[in-house]
Amino acid sequence: MSPIRTTLRRAGLVAALTTAGVLAAAGAAFAHVTVHPETYAKGATDGVLTFRVPNEEDTASTTKVQVFLPTDHPVLGVLVTPQEGWTAQVTTTKLKTPVKTDDGTITEAVSEITWTGGRIRHGQYQDFNVAFGQLPDDTDQLSFKTLQTYSDGNVVRWIEEAKKGAGEPENPAPVLTLTAQDAGKGSDGTSDSVSGSASSSSSAPAVAADSTSSSDSTARGLGIAGLVVGVLGLAAAGYTLARGRGARSE
Repeated sequence: MSPIRTTLRRAGLVAALTTAGVLAAAGAAFAHVTVHPETYAKGATDGVLTFRVPNEEDTASTTKVQVFLPTDHPVLGVLVTPQEGWTAQVTTTKLKTPVKTDDGTITEAVSEITWTGGRIRHGQYQDFNVAFGQLPDDTDQLSFKTLQTYSDGNVVRWIEEAKKGAGEPENPAPVLTLTAQDAGKGSDGTSDSVSGSASSSSSAPAVAADSTSSSDSTARGLGIAGLVVGVLGLAAAGYTLARGRGARSE
């Protein structure tokens, strides 16, 4: 095989592998269990958290999802939205440190929600909505460790927490970031800039949609980057081929 053809084949192979690697990385990032929106104001009240569970197995379906809520910084007033085909079981735990609120002292909080009975098949995802009465105001983030059980008995443990200075863990737990409440935001953590009142149940999904849109944009960006690299690799190979032909003609 001539040196020119060898160069062309190598350039094409590098371009293909680079593109595949970028797209695979993008796909892996969206296989994680996540919580939406990703941020809320500290102490926000009357909002909704959406736990998005994608199925990442080719030959098995997700049949059980367990979300563990922190009790050291409890989420108060948790209510589960009925989900067609799924049955939710809510577990409460007595708090080591009761929480004082305007409505009295809270001594128990939800520590686990388990959904069973439904199926999330390959290439699909399921959103599980959880309403809350109040988020804690004494921490910067909440980690919701999650267990995802498949029909073949395999259990994926989304329980790892990112460490400072380290990359993203292989099985990260869904994390909700809590920010200082801005003057321009209401007690539910959403903007008050729109005139009139709006319920937090409608505001939270809007934020979740923005988060999803941002994630989709990231995925598209990664895909485009991979394609650009591939095109550049082919262009370089073409240039090398042209130079070789010019050299032979001379």
